Amino acid sequence: MIAYLTGRLLFKSPEYVVVDVRGVGYQVALPLSSYYELPAPETEIGLHIHTHVRDDAIHLFGFITEAEKKLFMLLLEVSGIGPKLALNVLSGISAPDLYQALLSEDHRRIQGVPGVGKKTAARVILELKDRIKKISLDVAFPPPPEQGPEEKIWEDATSALLNLGYPRAQAEKALEAVRREGEPPGTLEEVLRRTLGILFR
Repeated sequence: MIAYLTGRLLFKSPEYVVVDVRGVGYQVALPLSSYYELPAPETEIGLHIHTHVRDDAIHLFGFITEAEKKLFMLLLEVSGIGPKLALNVLSGISAPDLYQALLSEDHRRIQGVPGVGKKTAARVILELKDRIKKISLDVAFPPPPEQGPEEKIWEDATSALLNLGYPRAQAEKALEAVRREGEPPGTLEEVLRRTLGILFR
């Protein structure tokens, strides 16, 4: 059972990385949250590893932080969630946000992750809302800072676009374009109108 890998980063992509450990290249799948934290290739890295063994294959899933790994393993305890969907969840929502969403039973936030429907989000919260409170302090996250009214509008706009079926990357790119216009966000409806105008171009 491999629990941690330290070696030279040979290759990286959003889907997987290859880590050279003394001449042996390990292919490791990882969430986007960890991918964004990776250094340049040929750099020494360390990854927390979950080894998933099947009858026909052994798959390695890697994480920059132990917190991500523990949340990943918690997700695997939910009925109907396998490694790929668990990885997708951590790619669509950061570990601190997932932690807070489970604590506050925020169905809407979890449902906003691509590939997670209403029933799956409800099952995740039902099965993990008590277990998440027992996570050891080494992976406990501080509560997020209180948002000002403008930041709340941007967050609500993101959720609304995800509910309309837009991929997160596309929605966030359009919202960022609206932000760069430099005008005050105004109301949620105004932000959505301006953002949809960009998406429809």
